[in-house]
Amino acid sequence: MVGVVKVEEHPRYKGVYIVELEDGSLRLATRNLVPGQRVYGERIFNYDGVEYREWNAYRSKLAASLLKGIEELPIKEGDRILYLGIASGTTASHISDIVGEKGRIYGVEFAPRVMRDLLLVVQERRNIYPILGDARFPEKYRHLAEGVDGLYADVAQPEQALIVSRNAKVFLVDGGYMLMAIKARSIDVTTEPSEVYKKEIKVLEESGFEILDVVHLDPFDRDHAMIYARFRRK
Repeated sequence: MVGVVKVEEHPRYKGVYIVELEDGSLRLATRNLVPGQRVYGERIFNYDGVEYREWNAYRSKLAASLLKGIEELPIKEGDRILYLGIASGTTASHISDIVGEKGRIYGVEFAPRVMRDLLLVVQERRNIYPILGDARFPEKYRHLAEGVDGLYADVAQPEQALIVSRNAKVFLVDGGYMLMAIKARSIDVTTEPSEVYKKEIKVLEESGFEILDVVHLDPFDRDHAMIYARFRRK
């Protein structure tokens, strides 16, 4: 096991850390909210009595967007977040580390089998609230969540932008932020990814979102992009 030389907070992204290893390599990490817990087999680093979890950009589109230099990471300690397509909790666990004990993540997942994996994670990670539901119909779970500061979406199905917009209108506060991972081939396999992104962005803008940044996630995730936006209620 390669030893840790030092750990420093990322100069641009609060709540994210850079771990320097003895071999000279650098790794993204978050401070582990649940010491000892691994969520997806990630490496754990100990430094000055604090435990950090490696944030693998090949496993998390949000980590990939940070390495690709997205304008800002708006997620902060204490935030309430609606996570659409939370799956087994890989990315959500790092968001959980950042928002901390005072924050909340309402995680919507459609597949019962995947939800079972998530339930193992949230047994100890108490700031994640799993919701078994269909993100296309936010009115069906509106009683299970409160208004949120941010919305994170990774739903990988057609009409992603429309799904995000519907949820924003129900849950997202005025001025709230949105991070949306777009998989172009999930929307339209016959159209060039750049054209798919433009169409989805247009839907978001017509729904009240101001687009602040778009980063392409190659080589970590081919034909993926991350959109960062702010929501204004009309």
